[in-house]
Amino acid sequence: MSFEDEMKAALEAFIVESRELLQDMEDALLGLENETDNTETIAAIFRAAHTIKGSSGLFGFDHIVRFTHEVESVLDRLREGEIPVSTELIEVLFPCRDHIAQLVDKIAHGDHSESAEHAELSRALTAALSVYLAPDLRTPKRGQLTDTSSAESVGSGTAVESGNWYISVRFGEDCFRNGLDPLSFIRYLSTLGSIINLMTICDHIPSLETMDAETCYLGFEIVLKSHANKESIENVFEFVREDSLIRIVPPHSKINDYIDVIKNLPDDVELLGEILIESGVLTKNELEECLSQQAQSKTRASQQELPIGQILLTKEMVHQPILNAALNKQQKVKDSKAKEKQNIRVDADRLDRLIDLVGELVIAGAGANLRASKCKDTPLLEATNEVMRLVEEVRDSALQLRMVPIGTTFSRFQRVVRDVSAELGKDIALEISGGETEVDKSVVDKIGDPLMHLVRNSMDHGIEAASVRRDRGKPARGTLKLNAYHESGSIIIEVSDDGGGLNRDKILAKAIERGLVPAGSILSDKEIYALIFEPGFSTADQVSNLSGRGVGMDVVKRNVAALRGTIDIESHLRIGATIRIRMPLTLAIIDGFLVEVAQSSFVIPLDNVIECVELPSISEQHDFIDLRGEVLPYIRLRELYQIEGKIPKRQNLVVVQYGENKAGIVVDRLLGEFQTVIKPLGKLFAHLKGIGGSTILGNGEVALILSISAMMQEITRAAQYQSFLLTAPPST
Repeated sequence: MSFEDEMKAALEAFIVESRELLQDMEDALLGLENETDNTETIAAIFRAAHTIKGSSGLFGFDHIVRFTHEVESVLDRLREGEIPVSTELIEVLFPCRDHIAQLVDKIAHGDHSESAEHAELSRALTAALSVYLAPDLRTPKRGQLTDTSSAESVGSGTAVESGNWYISVRFGEDCFRNGLDPLSFIRYLSTLGSIINLMTICDHIPSLETMDAETCYLGFEIVLKSHANKESIENVFEFVREDSLIRIVPPHSKINDYIDVIKNLPDDVELLGEILIESGVLTKNELEECLSQQAQSKTRASQQELPIGQILLTKEMVHQPILNAALNKQQKVKDSKAKEKQNIRVDADRLDRLIDLVGELVIAGAGANLRASKCKDTPLLEATNEVMRLVEEVRDSALQLRMVPIGTTFSRFQRVVRDVSAELGKDIALEISGGETEVDKSVVDKIGDPLMHLVRNSMDHGIEAASVRRDRGKPARGTLKLNAYHESGSIIIEVSDDGGGLNRDKILAKAIERGLVPAGSILSDKEIYALIFEPGFSTADQVSNLSGRGVGMDVVKRNVAALRGTIDIESHLRIGATIRIRMPLTLAIIDGFLVEVAQSSFVIPLDNVIECVELPSISEQHDFIDLRGEVLPYIRLRELYQIEGKIPKRQNLVVVQYGENKAGIVVDRLLGEFQTVIKPLGKLFAHLKGIGGSTILGNGEVALILSISAMMQEITRAAQYQSFLLTAPPST
């Protein structure tokens, strides 16, 4: 891989990681107000901002570094307890988070510069943040009796004034190969304070003939004037900590701290002493004393067979709280690294390609199994059956890779509900359940927009104003619920509210007025509620920024239908409404039940199949049968698709269920279970009713996949027409 490819991959990783961190920041900000102990939440927000700032500095995105530094400064004061959590502060931090997201998106689109518009917004937001950086807001930090924010506690608990930090860095040889620029760390370090002395160590650079252009030979000796704490300075070098030699000495530290640095850099003792003296950190006498004590410490360590570091830690001059903080930070880094090793980020296109290959493998395996059965070779048939079993396991494992919890999508609506409720002047709480329910990533990516329309519509039209709710005996705060669960091979997503519900009479009157329904029509509640999904249909008395123009709900229906899903509405006037979306778990490969009518093959999703029975001969005059005391309507595929051919003496009825509804599908022959790779149909076949796709059989023929949800609509329509004929007057 070339250097350009490595940098491109690193930049893509930066964008993905930044977006994840920004989402975590938003989730944490949403929960900040309602938490009693918010220490961990504040720390998580700070870490997110700090990581984005550090990563941006590595790529030279100075405009992101500058702005995020201001955000980080406010979060640092919040973390240290200098400013309290307040609604006003959160209202400032949310736009800051959104602004960082816009800057990252701009980089993702290939523009690494800062536009004039974004620069102006950065200045405006920085001005809003500056209020929380004012000195008069300063209060004692948690755990402090006096203001010692610029001090480091050393020795036996005594505090010393802030001075110069001494930092010694030797970058690892693979720094360039890992796509890292040593100078970017220096630039980032300058955001924490002023670099008053910088010396480049180039003693290890070999001759030009032997030099490797991809190997880093650089080191730096730095004196930094800063009020930052040690953890912040350590985090500057977080991405090179494992491969590099880094030593950080706090301002006015004890002699032993400098001894520790000298001990670990034996080749640079003279140079180290020179920079310490030039920067004013040590005098010549103090340096000589350091070197003397270093030799004595080595002698005592040798005599007692103890590490020098352990001897130095026993001295009262060492700052124990700082040491503990460093150890805790080290443990966090180890835990983070261990977690990263357990998870691998895979590009979605690669997963899609894997699913396609598995689909082709399923088709090829079915063909091999069919040929083996025709040859009547028992050993070969057993071998192909074993291959098909393994293919099925590979299929399930591949599909599982694309399954993600839908809770990630749900959690994004926390911000939507907060912002929209504030815009509407309503008090609305969001309750999420079933977030652990897993669904195919392709479904998750496409369901976000329909859910957005439904949530906003429920908040605007469904939940009443606080005064109206109180008059109706309801709590002033409305409740919006998002729920997800599995049922019969499908995923059910519910959007429900405790608002006013749908007014069926108003909907019907509006539909008649628009000519969508003939006057005098008798419709069920579900049919009336389904009218709100018609294009341009709206019952809103006035148009708002959110709804009322009749656009949105038809988009919801169209998008859900594209996912082979359906929408049902359950509503109770002045109590609330629930919109229920039912979709398949995956859009790629399913278990099917293969049936045949004449020479045409059809596949019924196996999750929808309840049982198969023989169709009674007395049912020729009706479209329903008595199935163990239950009236079961059915539909004949031969008549629905006008399939010609001789009708067999014995026909079969496949009993299917979709949601709460049961029905039957009449076919000629039952061919058994079949692994189905779903192939979409072209626009030429869009007029076909009840078809959800196609698949390729083992013999190369094409079979149509039945959409049970669409079949249910056809069966319901036929049953209603039959009922109308039976009850209508003779003149009709």
